[in-house]
Amino acid sequence: MADGEQCREEQYAKLEDLRISLDRGGAGEEEGGDGEGEGEQGGGFGFSLCFWIYLSGSARPSSIILKQTSESEDEVPFLVLNEENKLILLPLVLIHKEAPSSENPFPWTDMFHTAAEMDCPLEKWFHIGCQVAENYMRLHVDGKLVGEKSLFVLSSEHCQDDMKKIILVGNDGNLGGYIYHVQVLPISASISDQFVKNPPAKLSLDNSCILDGVEEGGDGVWSIVGGKASCRRNFSLEVVLLDAFGRSVHREMEVVASLLYADSGTPVEKTRDDAEAPLLTSCDGLEYPSTDRPVMLLRGRATFKLKISQLSSKCDNRLFRVCFHPLHGQRYPFLEAYSCPIRCISRNRSNRTLGFGKRSLSTTVLLDEIHLLKASDGLQAIRDVYGNGQLKASNQSDLKCSPQSKHFKVEDNRSTTEAVANGSSEQRENQEMGINNFEGTDSGPSDSESTDLKDLDSRWSQKSVVSDVAIFRYCLESTFERTMILKQLIASASNEDIANFAEQVCLYSGCSHHRNQILVSKHLVQEGDDTWNSISRKKQRALWMDAVSEINKKFMMVANSASRPLSGQDLEILHGIAGCGDDLGREEFDRMWYWLYPVAFALSKDRINRIWKCLSPKWIEGFVTREEAESALKGPGGLQKTGTFVLRFPTSRSWPHPDAGSLIVAYVGTDCIIHHRLLSLDHRDRDSRLLQDLLLEEPELSQLGRVVRQNSSSCAS
Repeated sequence: MADGEQCREEQYAKLEDLRISLDRGGAGEEEGGDGEGEGEQGGGFGFSLCFWIYLSGSARPSSIILKQTSESEDEVPFLVLNEENKLILLPLVLIHKEAPSSENPFPWTDMFHTAAEMDCPLEKWFHIGCQVAENYMRLHVDGKLVGEKSLFVLSSEHCQDDMKKIILVGNDGNLGGYIYHVQVLPISASISDQFVKNPPAKLSLDNSCILDGVEEGGDGVWSIVGGKASCRRNFSLEVVLLDAFGRSVHREMEVVASLLYADSGTPVEKTRDDAEAPLLTSCDGLEYPSTDRPVMLLRGRATFKLKISQLSSKCDNRLFRVCFHPLHGQRYPFLEAYSCPIRCISRNRSNRTLGFGKRSLSTTVLLDEIHLLKASDGLQAIRDVYGNGQLKASNQSDLKCSPQSKHFKVEDNRSTTEAVANGSSEQRENQEMGINNFEGTDSGPSDSESTDLKDLDSRWSQKSVVSDVAIFRYCLESTFERTMILKQLIASASNEDIANFAEQVCLYSGCSHHRNQILVSKHLVQEGDDTWNSISRKKQRALWMDAVSEINKKFMMVANSASRPLSGQDLEILHGIAGCGDDLGREEFDRMWYWLYPVAFALSKDRINRIWKCLSPKWIEGFVTREEAESALKGPGGLQKTGTFVLRFPTSRSWPHPDAGSLIVAYVGTDCIIHHRLLSLDHRDRDSRLLQDLLLEEPELSQLGRVVRQNSSSCAS
C-alpha cells in the first residue's frame, strides 16, 4: 500500500492504493495492514479476505473493484461491479479451472462467477467478505452469505506455491472508493464476526433533529433568511459522527462549516475584500466567520448556529450548500456532510413596521388583515390546557393562515380556545394542504374585514411582565433560543401573561402558528420533568431500555391512546431522535420529549385520534421517517400509482417549532414526483365526516399506501 503507515494509524485508505500479497502460508498479508491473519492455517488451501468499502456517488456499474495479477498472467478481475450494479466474485488465476483470462471478453457475467442479488450501495460503508478455497468460493456482504459456487482446482499439489504468486490490487481510481480495516485471514475465520468488529465512521447531517430556521420546500430546496445583519436569521444544523451501524462515535474531532455553490461545489467567496464572510456563526451574541470557529464533537454530535450573509439573488440566483468537515487531517468524502440546496432570501419587511421604542404598530399593518383576540379568551385557553391536561376542540373553530400575508385571521366571535384547537392546522405557506383547499391558497381578506382600533390600542396598553425585547427575540431567534425564552417565561409568568405573550408573538411574527406551542409550554415542561425524574431516579443517566416503559406510559396518557401503545419501530425512531446510545441523559431525553409531546398532543384531538386508533386499514403506520415514506411510495417496481399517499409526523420538527406535532401527507403527484405537504385540519363539529373520507375527497389523493416495516411487538404500558 502506498500509504501503509497512515493506514496503520487511521485504517482509511484509497481503494486504488490497496495491494494484497497472498504469500504467507495461505493466510496472506495486506501491505501496511495490522498483522492479523499471519501464521499457518490449519490444513488445506484457502483464505478469507474481508474489508469495509465506501464507493462515491460517481461510481458507475461495470467497474473493477479488485483485480488479480501474477508474473505469468495479465491482470484479470477478481471482484467487480457488473452492469446491473451488483457485486461479482470470480475464481483465482493459477488455481481454478474456471478462472477468467485476459482473453475473456466483457461482460463479466459471461464468466464463471458468484454474485450478490442486491444492488451495491453508494456513499455508504458496507462490508465485503471473500472466502476462496480449493473447491469453492463464497461472497459475503454485511456479514451475510450472498453467493457461493463450487470450483475445480488445477493442481492441488501446487496450490500453495501458485497462490504466493498472486497479488490483489485495487482499481485505478474510476470508482472513487475507499477501504477500511482490510484483513486477510485463514479460511476458517468467521466473516460475520469480523463484520461486527471495529466498524468505520461517517459524518452526517442529523435530519431527525429540528431544522431550526429552515423552510423546506416541496422540491427539496431549503429557504433561509439571510443578507444584511439587520435582516438575516439564525439557523441551526446538527452533525453526527456515526459508525456503520448507526451508533454514535465518541471521538475528539473539531468540525468546521463552509458555504459552497450547490451546482459546482466551489466555495462562495466574499463580494469584496472588506465584506463579511458568506457564512457566519454566532457565539456569545457575536458573529464570526464560520471557518474561524470550529465546533468540537461532544458524544459524537455538534450543533452549528449559522447565518448567511450572501443572498442567492446577488449570486445569479444560484443555490448554496453548507459543507461540514473536520478541521484537521486528510479530507475524506465520508467525513464530509452536506446540507440540502439552500436558497438564501431576504426578509420582506414592507408588510409591517415595528415600534421598538413603544408598543405601537403602523396602522396599515392590521387594518384589513388581522382580527385581534381578547386577552380573556387567551386566558381561558390556557386554563383549558392546564386544567384538563389537553385542549378541547370547539365546534365554532375556523382558524386559517392566509398564504399571501401569512397573518392569522379570526372572526370576532371566536375564542383563543377555538383557535388553539386548530393550532396544528395553521401551516407553512408553501407546504399547506387544507381539507377545503388542497394547495393551501386561501383567498385574501375582503375589504370589509377590518380591525377595531380601539381593541388594538387597549390590547397593547395592557400591563405585562414580558418585555418587548423578549417578544422580539422570540420572533427573530432560532428554536433553541425560543426554548430558553419559554422556560424562563413559564417559571415566573402567570397564565394571563403567557396568553398575552402568545398573542403578541403571533402578531409581531405575522403568523399564528406559534400560539399553540407557547400555550402548551408549561404543561410540556412539567410533564417532561416528571417523566425524567421517574426514569432517572435522581441519577444523571439511565438505561434506554429502562426508560422505554415510562415513555410509552406518558405517550398513551397524553395522546389518549389506551388501545395503541408505541411499537418497536416507534421506539427506534425516538431512540434516533434522542441521539443516545444504550444510556440516556437529560439532554438526549429533552431532545426526544420535545418531539414526542407535540405529536402525542396532536393525537389527542378527536379527529386525528380516531384515525390513529384505526388499524384496519392502518391509516397512520406509526412514526415514519421521510425516507420510509418515500420508499413506500416508490415500491420495488417504481413509483406507485398517482394519488397514492401515506401519513407521517415530520421527524425534523420539535417544540417550540410552530409545525411541531403536525401531520404530513406524502403522495405521488400527477407530475410523477413525491410531494410532502403539511395537513391543515378543520375540527368543526358540524362536519361529522371522518378524516379518512375528507382525505380521499382531495383531487390529488386517491388511495392509501402501505409502509412495509419489520414485525415488532408493541411496548407494554
